[in-house]
Amino acid sequence: MKIFHTADWHLGKLVQGVYMTEDQQYVLEQFIKDVEAEKPDVIVIAGDLYDRAVPPTEAVQLLDSVLETIVLQLKIPVLAVAGNHDSPSRLDFGSSIMKASGLHIAGELAYPFDPVVLRDEDGEVHFHLIPYAEPGKVRYLLGDDPIKTHDEAMRKITETIRATMNPSARHVFVGHAFVTPGGEAQDNTSDSERPLSIGGAEHVSAKHFHGFHYTALGHLHQAHHVGNETVRYAGSPLKYSISEERHNKGYFMVQLDKLGGVTIEKKELVPRRDMRTVEGLMADIERHPINDDYVFVRLLDEAPVLSPMERVRSVYPNAMHVERKAAVSGLAGESSAVDGRARMDELSLFKAFYKEVRGTELSTETERLFIETLQEIHKKEGERHETVEACDDGVRAV
Repeated sequence: MKIFHTADWHLGKLVQGVYMTEDQQYVLEQFIKDVEAEKPDVIVIAGDLYDRAVPPTEAVQLLDSVLETIVLQLKIPVLAVAGNHDSPSRLDFGSSIMKASGLHIAGELAYPFDPVVLRDEDGEVHFHLIPYAEPGKVRYLLGDDPIKTHDEAMRKITETIRATMNPSARHVFVGHAFVTPGGEAQDNTSDSERPLSIGGAEHVSAKHFHGFHYTALGHLHQAHHVGNETVRYAGSPLKYSISEERHNKGYFMVQLDKLGGVTIEKKELVPRRDMRTVEGLMADIERHPINDDYVFVRLLDEAPVLSPMERVRSVYPNAMHVERKAAVSGLAGESSAVDGRARMDELSLFKAFYKEVRGTELSTETERLFIETLQEIHKKEGERHETVEACDDGVRAV
């Protein structure tokens, strides 16, 4: 069976005040051409179809158009799960009706975990669609009180699935989580992806996916395998922050043989515009040939530069950000401290602030209240996120 594994489309994404919808349409048109040429048996989308719970109209229309082309015109089944950016209920709407056409979307986590069963000339392939869900949701569904973390939730889910697996079928797990080889904490590979939980309880062990012939994951934006070659992130189809500058974007073409053996090929997508860093003196940058890329400019001028964004955009009309390296060591040290604070997660930042103001460590109860409040804020932000991420003018010293 030939499977296309993709994830993290983030339709409706806003980067530095720029909607990426046209760029997303550009790469998805390439994706559709590959679908037409390769004729996969199924396409898997491992979460974060949208960038927020209430996406803009253009994003909804784009997803509708892409799915109509693949499912109704090309007659290729699509299996998708909700990610942490998606609204589970929004994706679930009409899902029962759409199954008859070959579109299987798991928005809300539901128990029992019945697989989607597809067949090829070698027999059945069972796709286990597990959308993103908070540990509390899993605890409620399974009546398992000890579940407190994402790792414990995933362990219980996979144990439950394995207990009823058909041994004569091949099995593919589709999920959306932060998976590391042993569940240990690791830094995210992208600034554009928000954490799944506060306080370091988001990581999931790759060992839980033992017994599945292939595990198709979403959430992390860089394509890679975790612990085992068959446990993989497809990555996002586009760069969504300058931290992804060196990522090679695309999707995986997975061949599943009759014994469950897996062959994987990375297929790259070419963006409409690249996203990259440009560094140099303003006078030198102004001599560059005109270029449409999304650039983040780092000026090396020691003296202040007047109207920097206006001047940069005379060469790079889609420039997203301009910053200047501090020339004075004292300023550099001060800005370095500011930058360090900016990179801290919310809980660590609050702990540091609390200790600085009160002179004591944060109590366990106050930490719990802060985490609960912050999670509620994140939920509400996901429902109405329309923030313009950066101002067009101005220079920030780093």
